[in-house]
Amino acid sequence: MAHPPNGDGGSPILLEARALACERGDRLLFANLNFSLAAHALLQVEGQNGAGKTSLLRILCGLALPSAGSVCWRGQALGVRREEFLSELAYLGHHHGVKGALTPEENLAVARGLAHPALAIAEALRTVGLLPYHDHPCQELSAGQRRRVALARLLTVRATLWILDEPFTSLDRAGVRMVEMLLQAHLAAGGAAVVVTHQPIQLDGIVQRLSLDA
Repeated sequence: MAHPPNGDGGSPILLEARALACERGDRLLFANLNFSLAAHALLQVEGQNGAGKTSLLRILCGLALPSAGSVCWRGQALGVRREEFLSELAYLGHHHGVKGALTPEENLAVARGLAHPALAIAEALRTVGLLPYHDHPCQELSAGQRRRVALARLLTVRATLWILDEPFTSLDRAGVRMVEMLLQAHLAAGGAAVVVTHQPIQLDGIVQRLSLDA
């Protein structure tokens, strides 16, 4: 099936939100939310605490259902292409998701075993500056180093779509720049990303912004 183009006739549309709504309890977080995300593009999601940013990411990942509307992957509803979508998704939550008793090398080996492998573990750790700590238990690493382990997972698995919740958490200025460079390379290779952050993202390319504030 041919993938639908984006609005300017360029890169193919990968991810679409159509009239999405989300309720928590009796509170409406957002409604009638629409966007489309093409290859080579990044969507930056902004909003105050409680605006529904993490809830939106969970819906986009298929971890939660919207109150209304639908999410589409490559032109079809997520439920129809769920297996294909999950094989092309890499999700990094607000928490590191790193097992403290395991080393960075062991954490990445687990990730590679559950997905399509990409960059070698040693190369991924070198890229994020953690190769000297490859055999240290992650519980002995700093918060910023554990965040780098989580970011290295993005490099060791082959994924078209990155969905990242506050990826700059616990990182210093050099770490922030590293994440921007990882995103830049991912988009240049034909990937796409949805990123929740208040941090300005410095990229050469297409950055769309979505605010969930009323």
